[in-house]
Amino acid sequence: MAPGGQEQYWGTVVDQAGRPRPVYEEVQCLGRDFAAAGPLLAATTPVSEVAILNSYDDRWAIGIHRHHEAFDYVAHLTSYYRPLARRNIAADVVSVDAPLDGYKVVIAPALHLVDEERSRRLRAFVEGGGHLVLTVRSGMKDDRNALLSSRQPGPLAGLAGIEVEDYYALVDPVPVSGAWFDGTARIWAERLTPLAGAEPRVLARYGEANGWLDGKAAVTLCPCGRGSTYFVGAWLDDEAQQALVDRIVAGAGVAPVLETPAGVEARRRADAQGNEVLLLINHARGERTVSLPWSGWEHLSGTEVGGELRLSPYGVAVITRAI
Repeated sequence: MAPGGQEQYWGTVVDQAGRPRPVYEEVQCLGRDFAAAGPLLAATTPVSEVAILNSYDDRWAIGIHRHHEAFDYVAHLTSYYRPLARRNIAADVVSVDAPLDGYKVVIAPALHLVDEERSRRLRAFVEGGGHLVLTVRSGMKDDRNALLSSRQPGPLAGLAGIEVEDYYALVDPVPVSGAWFDGTARIWAERLTPLAGAEPRVLARYGEANGWLDGKAAVTLCPCGRGSTYFVGAWLDDEAQQALVDRIVAGAGVAPVLETPAGVEARRRADAQGNEVLLLINHARGERTVSLPWSGWEHLSGTEVGGELRLSPYGVAVITRAI
């Protein structure tokens, strides 16, 4: 803190009188936790079977041409991240050009800018057994933000087995239904049609709406090589989105880290030898009880755990499995 200037009220551990603030004890506790778990975690990395592609170029390109006041690139990306987080399925948010080795599912939200090299890499991922999820506004422009001469999704059309006949910025929600979910499209909807010679499976169709969307494909699935490509042509409501993402990851063989009560996050880390560490974080204001499938050692408290583990409000546990 400073007696004058812009930092007079800057949050600190020690106040202007040189005395500890209430947060001081929490900082001490955090330091003890780092000392207890730091050496264990230092040699580990997160274990994730799902990747979400993030592109700042796409974010800027869409940001200057939203076409709908509520169309936000980050909000669209997180609409796919949240359903995974709720199920304790870890997802790496990576650069759009990051290596995809080791992932079972790759989600590419609003992959707006696509060139031949990016298309080639995604095709190699799918043909090798991966499952790709393309969403609205994908493949509209090249890597220089110039409109492509082909319909969406441009060079990804052969991979998806569909093309977008037209797109609509929605004023009112539009019903969407299929075998996996019943819900609504909001903000954005695209009218999908199969490519000549392709046979994508239609997972959901639009209900009665503006006439142009009625009965048309909204979500499709197209096999390719040993993998498949989903094309989600609608910005779905939260419940429908959850149901769709659940089916996609389950179909790819991706399972939750651990079943936990609401508000408790579970994540895995592993070292080079495959030894795993289980992290539990209680984001809730109340105590939560987690059922552990095996016994182990909790490193912050230095105790053996097994069966049921109680987490205090905002509590954390770092657990290794007993050998």
